[in-house]
Amino acid sequence: MTTQTILPVESEALRALSESNNEPGWLTEQRLEALKLASELALPKLEKQKIERWNVSEYGTYKTSKALSSLDDAPESIKKLVQDQNEGGLVIQRNSGNVYAKLSEELAAKGVIFTDLTTAAREHENLVKPYLNTAVKADEHSIAALHAALWNGGVFLYVPKNVEIEVPLQAVLLTDDASATFAPHVLVIADTNSSVTYVDNYVSSELSAPVFHNGVVEVIAKAGAKVRYATVHQMDTLVTDVSFRRAVLENDATIEWIVGEMNDGDTASNTMSVLKGNGSKSDSKVIAIGSGSQKNNYTTEARHFGKNTPSQMITRAVMREEASAIINGITKIEKGATKADGQQTEKVLMLSPKARGDANPILLIDEDDVTAGHAASVGQVNPEQVHYLMSRGINRTDAERLIIIGFLAPVVSDIPLEALRTQLQYLIERKLGQ
Repeated sequence: MTTQTILPVESEALRALSESNNEPGWLTEQRLEALKLASELALPKLEKQKIERWNVSEYGTYKTSKALSSLDDAPESIKKLVQDQNEGGLVIQRNSGNVYAKLSEELAAKGVIFTDLTTAAREHENLVKPYLNTAVKADEHSIAALHAALWNGGVFLYVPKNVEIEVPLQAVLLTDDASATFAPHVLVIADTNSSVTYVDNYVSSELSAPVFHNGVVEVIAKAGAKVRYATVHQMDTLVTDVSFRRAVLENDATIEWIVGEMNDGDTASNTMSVLKGNGSKSDSKVIAIGSGSQKNNYTTEARHFGKNTPSQMITRAVMREEASAIINGITKIEKGATKADGQQTEKVLMLSPKARGDANPILLIDEDDVTAGHAASVGQVNPEQVHYLMSRGINRTDAERLIIIGFLAPVVSDIPLEALRTQLQYLIERKLGQ
């Protein structure tokens, strides 16, 4: 251990909080065990960055959240994200807890469960207990352990066997009280031969002090299941965002990650697919834009265990002003994962002399009968392209804008959700100061 972790809560206080929320005994004990681990573990190591210099201790305290009687009572920061949410399902978390949950009668009749994780732990123990903290384990490092101890609110989605959900299910997770713990946990279980699209937005507003978001996503895709997981993080400069996303795929299961990293504060994320079953497939698309003096560390991983497992990872990042980014792509093909195919591309575009970008493609291969490849580039806007566009009557600002949009287009245009494409395009323009 290289770093001493100062715990944000005592064990007895944590036990009392868990019991006051009527959590089952197994969950209380799981939290206490994780808290003990946190005191023994070091912080995670970030490539070429020192996370111990970041704000990773401002957890605040747990605060109860007042439920919304209707979406008309929601804050404006939420309303604009859910104004077209008339079907399917919607879960809203505000600070430490859930304030709204809705699922269509049609989906509920099919056995779909879509609610906050706190409620699901009480009412659906048989589904939550076997999977919670199994993809992202509490013993990995102190941040994972503290998350397992302190998570609140969150989202739980269960799709029964052979159920195909046509409309996206949506969640919004908001922090607007700097003194309240904000540590949502998302658990998605897609049973055999099911399919679902889930979209969430992490937002912040009216913060008066720093906040640390310690978030975890776990996706369990059973045999033949198809999960499309789209997430956009758009929190302000006072929020330090550390997120771990992980999917475990059984035979012939598929995960599609669509990630928009649009925060204004320091951000570290790890998005991993564990291709455990034969024929499982992973496709990851990540767009990131950094501004101001942001420090960013984005890692995308695919770990191949099963045979005939393809994975594709594409990351495109734009850094402006004094922002910096470390982009890591890791493909790990284990012994016995024959016919695996791992491909990855990382590209960083820097818009100012003080912006920094670093792309690190990594292939770790322990099997001979496989295919793998990578591509990486880091550079600035091509002045010849700018000059060409200006020679056609386009001013410099618009010329640079067109080049940047063209740089991100291969990822944005490949996103199958029209609403998400529109949202990302708006956020891209905002982050670029346009």
